[in-house]
Amino acid sequence: MKPCPCGSGEPYGACCGRLHAGERAATAEQLMRSRFSAFAVGDEAYLRRTWHRSTRPRRLVLDPAVEWTRLEIVDRVAGGPLDTDGIVEFRAHHRVGGRTGVQAERSRFVREDGAWLYVTAE
Repeated sequence: MKPCPCGSGEPYGACCGRLHAGERAATAEQLMRSRFSAFAVGDEAYLRRTWHRSTRPRRLVLDPAVEWTRLEIVDRVAGGPLDTDGIVEFRAHHRVGGRTGVQAERSRFVREDGAWLYVTAE
């Protein structure tokens, strides 16, 4: 079985794959991990579906040249199963044309109608 891109150590289908298929994330971090995995597997529909309507871009086109290789969670503030907002700070490692890079971000999430959504980078 293929390991999940989010780095959990679980198979993709038992981890982020089930969220991509429609199950809701229980925490802001779980949503962050599933969004990283969506970038890694090219699931634009999931990224749009989990992006808050107030900040969601009209179009989203993923660059197929970017290979997302590893996710590091640096910090979490709230974002638990009983919270309505949260912050997840992360480093997303990638490779483009043999060159490695890192995207660092502190992301804000909200939970609306039971679903966690990405709002913006702080």
